[in-house]
Amino acid sequence: METDRLVVGFARVLRGVGLEVPVGSTVTLGEAWAAVGLEDRDALYWAGRVVVLRRPEDAALYDRAFEAFWSDPAAPGPPAPKTVVSVGLDDGSDDPDVEPDPESGDPDSLTVQVRWSPAEVLRNRDFAACSPAELDEARRLIADLRVVGARRRSRRHRPPPHDRGRPDLRRTVRHALRSGGEPVTRAFRAPAERPRRIVLLCDVSGSMEPYARALLRFLHTAVVGGTRVEAFALGTHLTRVTRELSSRDPDQALAAASRAVTDWSGGTRLGAGLRTFNDRWGVRGLARGAIVVILSDGWDRGDPELLGSEMARLRRVAHRVVWVNPLKATADYAPLARGMAAALPHVDDFVTGHSVAALEDLVAVLAG
Repeated sequence: METDRLVVGFARVLRGVGLEVPVGSTVTLGEAWAAVGLEDRDALYWAGRVVVLRRPEDAALYDRAFEAFWSDPAAPGPPAPKTVVSVGLDDGSDDPDVEPDPESGDPDSLTVQVRWSPAEVLRNRDFAACSPAELDEARRLIADLRVVGARRRSRRHRPPPHDRGRPDLRRTVRHALRSGGEPVTRAFRAPAERPRRIVLLCDVSGSMEPYARALLRFLHTAVVGGTRVEAFALGTHLTRVTRELSSRDPDQALAAASRAVTDWSGGTRLGAGLRTFNDRWGVRGLARGAIVVILSDGWDRGDPELLGSEMARLRRVAHRVVWVNPLKATADYAPLARGMAAALPHVDDFVTGHSVAALEDLVAVLAG
């Protein structure tokens, strides 16, 4: 209880200097301080810094808050003993998280309610229905995803973990030289495995505006997390944004991608864009044996027959074609759009991408 009281008081000080400390970070900070103990100030400083800080430029604010909180050596912190912590079930009410304590006569006494919910609401909430703060939190959850393609056998061979596979005569003879020419140890080799290339084509037209920003953050996570990922923006024409999204800073990467994509929130010509991809990159090798992911709602202003023929052409060279449609999450959805109806026969997996949980399911599909 002592640790909880100190954590809540320290979180109030951090918010007072301008740092953003959500409830989840407060809970994590309490677990970290409980693990390191309250005796070592250096351990408390670094544990809190790892949990709270999200940007290097906030380090000075954190140092100022930590110094103010632990400035009195006789007391464990500022006047936080008047803070009462209550942990309860989140019933969906709109009660404030911090309110005066009616049982105490002191108006400065506060009751901080830390609520938890049995349902992970944010993970399953539609991106189109999220507030700006919820979108920021959802983007942080997306950044934790690890996007990797299904593994395939490589032409290269390597020593297997067990003595099985083809005999490796060269290594066997090399080992025999150490024992006077006697092949005491036999060596083997087996085909290695490597992840398949992932190609992501994201629709950035006007109809995808509620989802485009979150899906581009997913593209950034995939590009910076692996070496065999290619990213394209698809609108009235096709734009390759792999290099722009390769920056580790997500804000800088998305800003560079926005500058490179000149048809943002415009029309959609999926068939023409796929034809450009097949002619310049896909058929020549980028899509051969790869997992191609198209993130679009299927609304196309172009010729649906062109889209169907290019999808068939893409399907012949790709290992797997995955279509991610955020509108599929609605209960009464049916693929009635001409573009979606023309592309669907050539799709291996038709999934949703409207929430963090749906993107986690997409990652599982890509991993095989």
